[in-house]
Amino acid sequence: MADALSLGSGLAWTATYLLIIWTSRREKTYGMPIAALAANLGWEFIFSFVRPGDGMQLVVNYVWFGFDVAILALTVAYGPREFRFLPRWGFLAMLASVLVMGYLGVDLVSRQFDHGLATFAAFGQNLMMSGLFLSMLIARGSTRGQSVWIALTKGVGTALASAASWIWLQDEPWRHGPLLPYLMIATAALDLAYVVAVHAVARHESGRAVRTGAFSGGGRRTSA
Repeated sequence: MADALSLGSGLAWTATYLLIIWTSRREKTYGMPIAALAANLGWEFIFSFVRPGDGMQLVVNYVWFGFDVAILALTVAYGPREFRFLPRWGFLAMLASVLVMGYLGVDLVSRQFDHGLATFAAFGQNLMMSGLFLSMLIARGSTRGQSVWIALTKGVGTALASAASWIWLQDEPWRHGPLLPYLMIATAALDLAYVVAVHAVARHESGRAVRTGAFSGGGRRTSA
């Protein structure tokens, strides 16, 4: 059961990565918050190359790392447009600093709380990511670089990962306690809020586009 849930999580997160890449290219912006990208890259690099696992999860980590490198390339290409108050070199310096901090944060959490393993770091960064996606939507005031499908696949992927981990953790007593349940529940709540918020903003944008089109059409009919 846990393996099936884990497979579903991997497929949902793979869809999330592909949707972010496709949306970023189409709309010429980055689609993953920079701090979230830094934590993701740090986690995937550590558990692919520094302290690699084994089996199918290692293969999945390699694939996800490749996707995150593509998202990083899009962030380098389009990120400066979102930080117009910074020169390009300033944006790149900021990005590099956040990448280093993301790597160190994941590594230190893993070493201190999880014997160098991946679980606490993964769910800690999932909570951070969920909050950051919601913050990016609010900061941009639009769905630019985002979509309901990204929100849904991300939420489903994380929920399935939580369910699989809950089963596995019964055999890992050092992970028992309130922290992991809190991380899982809080992340699920933020993911649900993100889906609702993206849907609401998308509906508002769609309605505004219809009203604008109707107004423009009416103007043309009047002038004719």
